[in-house]
Amino acid sequence: MTDQPMLTLNDDRAMPQLGFGTYKIDEEDAAEAVRSALEVGYGLVDTAAIYENERGVGSGLEGRGDIWLTTKVWNDDQGYEAAKTAFGHCLNRLGREDVDLVLIHWPCPDKGKFLDTWKAFIELREDGRAKSIGVSNFRRQEIEALVEETDFAPCVNQVECHPAFQQRELRAFHDELGIVTQSWSPLGRAKHFDDEVLQALAEETGQSPAAIVLRWHLQHGLSAIPKASGRAHMEDNFSALSFSLSDEQMGRIDGMDQGEAGRMGPDPADFC
Repeated sequence: MTDQPMLTLNDDRAMPQLGFGTYKIDEEDAAEAVRSALEVGYGLVDTAAIYENERGVGSGLEGRGDIWLTTKVWNDDQGYEAAKTAFGHCLNRLGREDVDLVLIHWPCPDKGKFLDTWKAFIELREDGRAKSIGVSNFRRQEIEALVEETDFAPCVNQVECHPAFQQRELRAFHDELGIVTQSWSPLGRAKHFDDEVLQALAEETGQSPAAIVLRWHLQHGLSAIPKASGRAHMEDNFSALSFSLSDEQMGRIDGMDQGEAGRMGPDPADFC
């Protein structure tokens, strides 16, 4: 694996900070995309059952046990037994005996099953099939419920996070428990690349808006998993590791936050 920053999780494992996301990459394209990402230097690959590309991802990772692999159990498979069964299907599709990290994809609070799902995940970790366990799209109250019930905090909470929607309160709560904030849609779907702040920073640094935004994530101690289907975009995103932003430049991006108005994806309170 190429030299790149790592984050220490609250279970003492080290996870690459910058990863490759595979959301919306079709099964037939996933293997080639993953192999290209590995050639660029990515050390983490993120997939999920609902992406319907685990077989392709697994094929692209064949023989590369050094690459961090994350997958997620979907909402319909929550519950103690259902989650363990669904995770087994994930491993079969990936062609793996274990993964580095498995996440509960959404809390689905109205289902009332995320606690039982979490208990199943703890057992998956104990038997070694999931080396680390975490959640995705969880709010503070759901994480507090997990910890109160099991005394076991997630290693990672993967949430929507980008300059227009910075999730500062949730990130601060994560820090209290040693939970890594992992940003999905870290580039904000490129919606704000024409913003005068990012355009000025591109002029100052000679870097693309995408690389600048990813650098902002990295310097804030966040993990980011941008998706890119083409080699050029993969390389552009990976170039975030090659430069730094000043405190003043970081502050300008911090000022882009729109709070809840900046959210682009579903609200975890009512999505299932």
